[in-house]
Amino acid sequence: MTKSDNPKIRKIGIDILAQLGETPRPFLNDTLKVYFDLLDVETNPDVLMSLLYSVGHNNDNLSKKQIDKVCSFISNENDWVKEGLVFALLGIDNTNAIKTLIKLSSDKLSHVRDWATFGLGSQIERNNKYIREALWERVNDKHQETKLEAIMGLAKRNDKRVNKIIRDELINQEHGILLLEAVIETQNKEFLPLLRNNLNTIIDDNSIDFRWKKDLQNCIDELTKLTSVIETR
Repeated sequence: MTKSDNPKIRKIGIDILAQLGETPRPFLNDTLKVYFDLLDVETNPDVLMSLLYSVGHNNDNLSKKQIDKVCSFISNENDWVKEGLVFALLGIDNTNAIKTLIKLSSDKLSHVRDWATFGLGSQIERNNKYIREALWERVNDKHQETKLEAIMGLAKRNDKRVNKIIRDELINQEHGILLLEAVIETQNKEFLPLLRNNLNTIIDDNSIDFRWKKDLQNCIDELTKLTSVIETR
C-alpha cells in the first residue's frame, strides 16, 4: 500500500504501519526504512503529514541522520507538513531537533506553536538559555494552551521570571491544570494565599465544574506538603 500510485492508499498504508502491534513494534526497522525512503521522494502534503506523524509514533531510537532528515522539512511551508513535523520531533533530545522546535514554537499556526512549546517545555529535560528564552517568548501568547505550556516549561526549569506570570494568572483566576502543575513545580509557598482565595471564591459556584475545584484543592494540598517538607529540612 505504501508503494501505491494513489496517495490515499499510500497514506492508509503509512498510518496502519505507524501503530501496528504492541510496543516494541514488530518490524520497526523495516517500517522506518519504508518511511525514510518515502520521505526522500514524497511530494503530496497529506501523505508527508502522515509520514511525519508516523515517524513521531516510532521516534525513540532515530539516528542522527534520520533526525536531520526530519528536521529538513522545516523549509516546507505547508501547514499539514509543519503539523506532522512538530509531532515527529516530540521527545527527541537532539540539538537539531530542539532548534527546529524552537523555530516552530513561533509559528503562525496556534496548534503548531502549542505542540512545539509542549515539546520544548515538557517532553525533554534539557535546560539551556535557548530553550528558556523560546519558552519565555510564549508566556504572553494569545493562544491559552501555548501560554500555559510555556509557563509549565519554565517552572520545571526553575526560571524565577515565571513566578510573576503565574501570580498574574492566579489573580485572574485561571484554574487550568497546566497552571496548577506549574505552581507545584515552583514549590513556592507564596502562591498558597492566592490559591486558597480562588478556591473560596468558586467553592459554592455550581456553574464551575467540580473537577476544577478538586484540582485546585489538590494543588493546595500538594504545595502545602512540599513547602512543609522544605521548611523542615
